[in-house]
Amino acid sequence: MLKIVKPSEIDSVLGTEIGVSDWVTIDQERINKFADATMDHPVITVDTGQATAGFGSTICDGCLSLSLVAGIP
Repeated sequence: MLKIVKPSEIDSVLGTEIGVSDWVTIDQERINKFADATMDHPVITVDTGQATAGFGSTICDGCLSLSLVAGIP
């Protein structure tokens, strides 16, 4: 259960898990579908060749990561 605390009491809840869910696999197919749905195709998320050269692999878009919060119970 979520405990609402005053700002002065924030130290009492540090480290508390909230909204824990099962792991979600974020593979390239999911990244590409999100890019298509948002009509946003940044090179670092969808171009495996260029992204791998600079980062070692493609990178999940921050908006995709944030959108997954809706599925947390």
